[in-house]
Amino acid sequence: MARYIQYQADNGAQAVQISDSWATELSPVDFERFSLPYLKQIIDTVKKSHPELPLILYASGSGGLLERIALTGVDVVSLDWTVDMADGRRRLGPNVAIQGNVDPGVLFGSKELITDRIHDTVRKAGRGKHILNLGHGIVVGTPEENVAHFFEVAKGIKY
Repeated sequence: MARYIQYQADNGAQAVQISDSWATELSPVDFERFSLPYLKQIIDTVKKSHPELPLILYASGSGGLLERIALTGVDVVSLDWTVDMADGRRRLGPNVAIQGNVDPGVLFGSKELITDRIHDTVRKAGRGKHILNLGHGIVVGTPEENVAHFFEVAKGIKY
């Protein structure tokens, strides 16, 4: 995994997101034993060869593991929509960058709902060290005009 990330960086990647899809199937103690050391190994290896490459870690359903995920040494912790952004910011602290976490289902709602959720997420994330994003990928069938609206609102934020 580390070699693949290094390959991506050597070929122009400006940031890389690591997705640990199964991490949250583990209890916290098992995460510490079976996932955390390997994530740290990947991140440490990449940071030795590419110290400036931002590394993002995403583990869907990771609300119970946020503090442990931060121990990996990753640059950005990506939060899914099941974590309240204010709670995630509080638990990770102001020095850890966060990404997310608008519910992708919101994109099936009205433009007003989308706008409200974006502003709520940004407000709760606080100033700086936040990458606005969905809390997971776009769901099949999402109206394209609502995706466009998401980006237009995001580009207009002046916080």
